[in-house]
Amino acid sequence: LKISQRAREKDLRNLASNLPYEGLEKGKQPNRYFPGNAIKTTKYTLLLFIPMNLFEQFHRLANIYFVGLAILNFVPVVNAFQPEVALIPICVILCLTALKDAWEDFRRYQSDRKLNNTPCLIYSRKEKQFVERRWKDVRVGDFVRVVCNEIVPADLLLLHTSDPSGVCHIETSNLDGETNLKLRRTMSGLCISHPVFEPESFNSVVVCEKPNNNLNHFKCYAEKPDKEKVGAGIESLLLRGCTVRNTDHAVGFVVYAGHETKSMLNNNGPRYKRSKLERKLNINVFFCVILLFTMCLIGALGHFLWLQALPVVPPFLVPDSNGHLDSPSLSGFYMFFTMIILLQVLIPISLYVSIELVKIGQIFFITNDIDLYDEDTDSRVQCKALNITEDLGQIEYIFSDKTGTLTENKMVFRRCSIMGTEYPHKENGKPLSSCYSTFHWVSHSCSSSSQKIDPYLDFFLALAICNTVVVSMATAQRQRVSPGSLHRIFTFWQRKPKRNRTISEDSVTEGDDFNPPVKTEEPGDINGLQTCSLYAPSQCNMPATTSDNLSYEAESPDEAALVYAAKAYGFTLLARTHDSVTVRLPSGEDLVFEVLDTLTFDPIRKRMSILVRHPITKKFVLYTKGADYAIMELLGTPYAGIQKNIAADTQHHLDCYAKEGLRTLCFTKKIVSDKMYESWLVNRRRALAAIDNREELVMDTAVQLETNLSLLGATGIEDRLQESVPDTIVALREAGIQVWVLTGDKPETAVNIGYACRLLEDEDLVINMSTVFQLTCTSILDCTLEEVRRYSEDPRNVDTTQDISLVIDGRTLTMALSSDLQDRFVDLAKRCRSVLCCRVTPLQKSRVVKVVREKLKVMTLAVGDGANDVNMIQAADIGIGISGQEGMQAVMASDFAISRFRHLKKLLLVHGHWCYTRLANMIIYFFYKNVAYVNLLFWYQFFCGFSGTAMIDYWLMIFFNLFFTSVPPIMFGIMDNDVSAEMLLGVPELYRMGQGCNSISCYIFTHLGLFWFSTFWVSMLDAFYQSLVCFFIPYLAYQDSDIDVFTFGTPLNTISLFTILLHLSIEIKAWTVIHWVIILGSVVLYFIVTLAYSGLCITCNPPSNPYWILQSQMADPMFYLICILTTVVALLPRYHKCYPPCPFNVPLSVLQSSFFMN
Repeated sequence: LKISQRAREKDLRNLASNLPYEGLEKGKQPNRYFPGNAIKTTKYTLLLFIPMNLFEQFHRLANIYFVGLAILNFVPVVNAFQPEVALIPICVILCLTALKDAWEDFRRYQSDRKLNNTPCLIYSRKEKQFVERRWKDVRVGDFVRVVCNEIVPADLLLLHTSDPSGVCHIETSNLDGETNLKLRRTMSGLCISHPVFEPESFNSVVVCEKPNNNLNHFKCYAEKPDKEKVGAGIESLLLRGCTVRNTDHAVGFVVYAGHETKSMLNNNGPRYKRSKLERKLNINVFFCVILLFTMCLIGALGHFLWLQALPVVPPFLVPDSNGHLDSPSLSGFYMFFTMIILLQVLIPISLYVSIELVKIGQIFFITNDIDLYDEDTDSRVQCKALNITEDLGQIEYIFSDKTGTLTENKMVFRRCSIMGTEYPHKENGKPLSSCYSTFHWVSHSCSSSSQKIDPYLDFFLALAICNTVVVSMATAQRQRVSPGSLHRIFTFWQRKPKRNRTISEDSVTEGDDFNPPVKTEEPGDINGLQTCSLYAPSQCNMPATTSDNLSYEAESPDEAALVYAAKAYGFTLLARTHDSVTVRLPSGEDLVFEVLDTLTFDPIRKRMSILVRHPITKKFVLYTKGADYAIMELLGTPYAGIQKNIAADTQHHLDCYAKEGLRTLCFTKKIVSDKMYESWLVNRRRALAAIDNREELVMDTAVQLETNLSLLGATGIEDRLQESVPDTIVALREAGIQVWVLTGDKPETAVNIGYACRLLEDEDLVINMSTVFQLTCTSILDCTLEEVRRYSEDPRNVDTTQDISLVIDGRTLTMALSSDLQDRFVDLAKRCRSVLCCRVTPLQKSRVVKVVREKLKVMTLAVGDGANDVNMIQAADIGIGISGQEGMQAVMASDFAISRFRHLKKLLLVHGHWCYTRLANMIIYFFYKNVAYVNLLFWYQFFCGFSGTAMIDYWLMIFFNLFFTSVPPIMFGIMDNDVSAEMLLGVPELYRMGQGCNSISCYIFTHLGLFWFSTFWVSMLDAFYQSLVCFFIPYLAYQDSDIDVFTFGTPLNTISLFTILLHLSIEIKAWTVIHWVIILGSVVLYFIVTLAYSGLCITCNPPSNPYWILQSQMADPMFYLICILTTVVALLPRYHKCYPPCPFNVPLSVLQSSFFMN
């Protein structure tokens, strides 16, 4: 099939059925240019593994550095050791890394093979039926049949289902983690062969967009032979990896296969972020390189001066074959490179591998912490970014969502306002006579099929049908835990007298739940329902208001709350298909509404609508629900008389709901005339069939219909705070972390929750910024900043902090983040203890995080639970997703995943502190260890004419760093606890030790971190001191003796091992059996290997001969005396006990308390 020029210009694809071409060669297939369905996620092949892996490893500059030195050692004029031996350390590192990569790639190969060979059903024209094939056999243009509970093998355009209404339910947990069922519909008007679908009758051309990774959008239309176009969107696409649920079978047309499917395009592999500590590490490596070059320059200069000072040519300087000796200057130049080879260990070759091992160990302890396990959801913390664990200990700003993050996101229906009259919910309250008579009239008008429709009836009908809640089949329900029984959620309403239209002063009790979780399996006993209809069933002998074994699947907890609230008063949602919805009224009568269209919710309109044909009046009725500010402006005008009063009273009730922290929604109704519907339908179909700007055109048709609405009422839904949220926020604030809350709720609701969670305190000076004018925003910022600065500059306010909190709405935030006001806003915000942003969009959330991060140069963390938090999570240094009620999009995009906000306290204050201090101390110890050991070789150069000679056998030098001293620091980085978990939780101020510098006195170290910077150089000075002691005490002891060079070097090697391991033992704060085993095991391993090497390797490294050296030394008492005395003198500074260095922002009293308690 030839692609038209127009299609190529629009980047479209024309797809035809493969059935007419079945059996033909590949060159005659219409879809031959599209890839197959087999996938390959492996990085390497068997033949090219070694070159490809080496190429990847050489992206690390450290590996290139050590390979370059090993190659340099092959140059005769500069070599320091036997060339082949010099390759051993880097080869070991490269081989270990290659083995790890090979194992990971082999596991990917096994996974690919299993997936590609999964069976599926593909229609065959020859067989006249669906035949079993493998996933790898699926091609674009095939017809695939998927049965219930089976995974979809490719992206399928849904053409037929076993459901007569053409509906298919899918679960997308493999893609986005969501377990709620989603509804997919067949393309209408394409396939009329019911109940059996005949793929051979499909003769349309499918035109779709090119593959992309957007899981929520899809543009497509099918062109029939008569040129009629039928549009389809994401609602008709079954994505690869989804699971078919509650549907016997479905048939689809393959539009994308293999690596072009949306799920594969979203498979970007593990996330990689560079931690702050890693960036500091590069700086310290740079310092070590400078130190290495300095020492090499000294060695080269010393060799030059030594040669020039010789009166005659000594016999050990052998000329070349021509009898020529290099000049002192040329010899000094060569010696520079020889010294680089000799002292190369100053740059720790195994540090990077050790860091990876330490982080794996830290992640193991984090994920297995029982305190971070949530029993209700059977989930524990997940670490998805493996290389930024230490950043958890350096957070300075936290940006949090509200709904589902600070709150449970388990909605409880509390209050409603119907036609301007408020109905507060009171536990165990009984309906007044006026309430009973009103609702009884509603039921009577409904049961008698009266043409007069009451607004109360419309309100509850809107609650029941204006949503996307799916009624699952009782025979195909999935098992799920339901933490509450239904009888707890049904209570009565109490109506306020009409003359007093204010919120009830009655308290709302906690045990008063009005809705269950998002999905609840109902028990057979429905006695609770019989007592909560609009009028008591005991007074009116009405039948039961619901059927057994109903199960609701809701994409939003708000929708579930509304459906269960309507059901509790007798308006029971019984069934929903793509073209009908059935509701049972309190009278027991079933109403079947014909669904003409559903205008789904989007973040721009902030509302959703459903257009139905009323079964009684046969009129077109549009029910709409949405945010109050998005609905009120759409009400019909002019709004006069009683209608105006209704709107004003409802708005008053909404404001009161918001002040109580309730989530608010408005409900409206509109009668659509036949003429208006027909005109609108033409535009709607044109928009649905469009390829270009389809989303905008579809939204425009929705906006076109959602005008001149009639207000029915409003609801108030409670979203309770999660457990221990106030304590967590207070602890984080005491730890020096500023907490910002970014929410889309109304300011009144957000402020109420802010006080409840102690983000805002009663003694706080709360600055409210809400304006529609840029000039006013500028004035507020300037005046507030001036006042805050005046307070801080007042000498009377030294050592005091003004408790300021900022509340700003989304409209004002947009102006504050403009280029000319951005700096002033950030300056004000950083002086506030907490910031609360209301009515913000997902893009504004990410914008705030980026601005604060870039302007203040601080470590940021973002935490959220929904798809609207993904941008914010990805913009922060660390993103944390909460596995809540809004699906798993936030978790899928995060670096860490937790199940409760309270887990953030221990994750940061304990594990964050431990990960940072452990890794920082281990890295510093690594530099100390290498500098202390290499300096022994450097001091020896002063006594050997700077000739690049080593007094320690090179094999033992290799073993020293690879085996004898490699495991203890790794254990130190994984298991050491400088402060107990109880102390870190009890004294949150200790967390500030890991945060950046804020003091003016250390401003120049802001990017390095004062604590890290000073500790690094103190450790370097300690390494120089210890190397001097370890070298010169044995030198003075053996001075004027006749011992050989290796007999002198063996005590130095032994002393260095003791000093380095005992130095680590002093640094360890919490000893365990593992510490003892590893420390003592390293010493025992040293003696075993060295004794064996001295006894067996006579000429392993010619011309040196280490035979029986250590055995002879161990027979000499002088050896033991030197080892003990030298080690004690070298470690004397470490014996001095004192308080740890006091960081600028941690009170000394806190550190002293911590020190003594530990």
